[in-house]
Formats: sequence, structure tokens, C-alpha cells
Amino acid sequence: MRDLDLAVIGAGAAGLSTAYVAAQLGLRVALIERGRMGGECLNVGCVPSKALLAAAHAAHAVRRARRYGVHAPSPDIDWPSVQAHVHGAIAALAPADSVERYEGLGATVLQGTARFVARDALAVTIGTETRRITARRIVIATGSRPVVPDLPGLDHVPFLTNDTLFDLKDAPEHLLILGGGPIGLEMAQAHARLGCRVTLVQSGTIGAKDDPELIAGLRSALQADGVTIIEHAQATAVRPGPVLELADGRSIAGSHLLVAVGRRPTLERLDLAAGRVAATARGIDTDAGLRSRTNRFVYAAGDVADPHGIGPRYFTHVGSYHAGIIVRRALFRLPARLDYAALPRVTYTDPELAQTGLTEAEARAAGHPVETLRWPLADNDRAVAEGDTAGMVKLVVAGNRVLGAGILAPHAGEMIGMWTLAITQRMKLSALAGMIVPYPTRSEAGKRAAGTRFTPRLFAPKPRLAARLLARLP
Repeated sequence: MRDLDLAVIGAGAAGLSTAYVAAQLGLRVALIERGRMGGECLNVGCVPSKALLAAAHAAHAVRRARRYGVHAPSPDIDWPSVQAHVHGAIAALAPADSVERYEGLGATVLQGTARFVARDALAVTIGTETRRITARRIVIATGSRPVVPDLPGLDHVPFLTNDTLFDLKDAPEHLLILGGGPIGLEMAQAHARLGCRVTLVQSGTIGAKDDPELIAGLRSALQADGVTIIEHAQATAVRPGPVLELADGRSIAGSHLLVAVGRRPTLERLDLAAGRVAATARGIDTDAGLRSRTNRFVYAAGDVADPHGIGPRYFTHVGSYHAGIIVRRALFRLPARLDYAALPRVTYTDPELAQTGLTEAEARAAGHPVETLRWPLADNDRAVAEGDTAGMVKLVVAGNRVLGAGILAPHAGEMIGMWTLAITQRMKLSALAGMIVPYPTRSEAGKRAAGTRFTPRLFAPKPRLAARLLARLP
């Protein structure tokens, strides 16, 4: 008889969610974590970055107050207090992910390093002792870490990643950011609004996976905040300073360098070969239900999973979604598989950029008969009333169905859920155009975008003629 029903390696979002359900079901479950409980999201990712952005947005609001007739002095940025806010947010949320909570639920928490010793067995090293455990099912949820590029000179220059950025004791005078994805864009705006000089260098276009039309608006917003954006520029070397050398001969000097060029799965120390668990450069090789394709006892969840033919997705909410699939498959033996047709993602700048489903380019590449529907925030009453009209809602539709939605607006992340549901449930565009939304809200922009499909039909010659004829009836 095996020691456990379930062993979970990694106490980030995916591992915690899986272990939580298993423990609540009364199963024998062990949660193994060699670092900090809560993983990347709580400690060095989602939580501290959003807390830092909140401080940055507050400073920006003070600077903009004059436009509303509210006169206030320029904000005084107290960096230690900003850092205290960031780490206070982490501390406030930490109990939900703590050893004490999970042991209280009935799980065994092992604070050590796990490695495979057989297809269904792990060796867990805690301090100087190693314990062997067997489990009916093993979930690998070890997450990912920042990519460190093979850039000449980088190994001789101190640099930051999101793992170390939130421990800075002093504000950077001039932050150089290498990478124009969500982390790079968010941290560029955060530091610029907190009074730092910021230069962002991207080898291609910033936000390359997002809709270019929406990225154009975000680019303008970042530049208005003072961020210098250098696109289509290849970094060729780093010199002490730090100084970034670019392929076109330019040299850019700063006080700090943040490397944000992507993430890679954390697979070291697992000894996957001993467990006969196949992996790619992108993570554990699984089927569409997150089960290892070479070891039926093993599943993978979160950043470390590389579903065959689908690929990894580096989002915290994907880790929680993966946990639900694994619970259904591994614990209840029910059919379950990934469906990313309506996977939302948000870049938490101001304005936020939120997308779900297919972008216009992706829909056209897939061969869909695409139509795009737009509504600018400049024509939204709430945006006008608040003097914040940058952005738009853009819908990608085929026939009477929504294939994708993109929103550039304040709090776009709070608006994208409706469109995720619409795609998942295959709701008719006509139903979305006819829904009642409260006035005045930015959500009206989505309804109005959907309505642009039907407005020309409503005022076409035949409806106009019918209306005039009906008006003559008693």
C-alpha cells in the first residue's frame, strides 16, 4: 500500500489549489515546498507587482488632480514606505498559503526538496535527512523562473529579475528594462510614476502577443508617463554601469538593470529520468488532461506543464484552472481536458490591457471569416466624465459569435470576464448587444461595440419604411 493518495511538489497557485481540494476530501496528501509557501505569485510576482503599481497609480492621481480643479503639491515618494506597503500586502495574504493553514486542513507539509526515485516514489530531503514517500498520484507544480539570456557581460554585471526587484532598498535613479512583455511594461510604468527614469528595450514590438491596435494605445500611455521605449533593438552586450550595448551601435547607461525576457520551467533537482517523466525545454510533457505522457502516475500543473500540441501558459489563474482539471481526472477519474478558447490575460498597466479568446490576427490566421467591432472610450460617458478617455473595446466576431475580445481601459481586467463567459458559452452577439448594463459604466462600451453590428440594419431602408407605415396605424 502506498503512503499517500497524492503528493504535490510545489506550493504555488497550482500546487496549493490541488492540495487544498485533496485535503478537504479527506485524502492522504503531502505538499512539498523547498522555498516560500505561496510560490512566485505571492512572493515575487502578482501580489508585490500589483501593490507597487497601486502606489504608482496613487502618485499619478495626485499629479493629475489639477485637471479636476483639485490643487495638490507634487507627491513626495517615500521609497521605504512604498516598500513597506508592498511587503505588507504579501504578509497580509501569506496566512492563506501558510504551512499552518494546510496542516490544519489535514495535509502533510514537507519543507524540503523532492526528487523522483521511482515512477510512484519520491525522496524528500529536509535539512540533512531524506525521507522516501510513495503516492498513488504525483503532481509536479514547481512553477517557473526568469530566463537569464546568454548576453555577453551579463554574468559580470549585477542585474535584477522579478525575484529580486521588490527588495530594492532605494529607488532606481534610471531603471533599464530588457524585455517588453507584461512584467517589463508593468514595472516600467510603476517605476516611472514613482519618479524613476525608465528606458525599456525590446527586440521586437512591445506586447507582441497582444492586439497591435490596443498596444498602440498602451505605448502612448507609457510614453506619456515618461517611459523611453526602444523597440526592434537587439541588445548585444552588457557593460558595468550597467550599460546596454545595442546592435545599432547605441549604448544606454542606467543605474539598475531589470531582465524580463521570459520564463522557463523549474525542473532541476527533480531527477525526472528516475521517475520516467518526459520533459521538453518548456516543461513536463503531458496530454491535454495534464497527465504525463510517459508516467501514468504523474500530472503537471501551472507554469511547469507543457501540454502536447498546446504549450505552456504562464498565468496564475491557469495554475488554478489546471488544478481543477487534475482533481477531476486524478481524484474522481472523470474526463477533463484543457480548453483555452477563452483564456483571459491582463497587463495591469494604466490603462489595463485585457484580452480573451482570439486576437484579430489569430482569428484570421485560423481561417475564420472575421469582422471587428469597436467602441472607443472617447464615446463612453463614464470615461468622459472622469476625463480618462484613452482606449477602446474591440470585438473579434464571426457570424453571430464572439471569437475574441480586447479591452484597453482603466480596470479592463474587471471588464473582460463577461466576454470570457460569452465565448465559453457561445452566446449570441445579438444577446450581448441587447443586455442591460448600468449607466454610466465603461462596460457600456462593450455593449455598444456589439451593437454596431446591428445599428446599420436597424436604420436600413426597409425598417425605416416599416416604421413610417406602422406609425400611421391608429
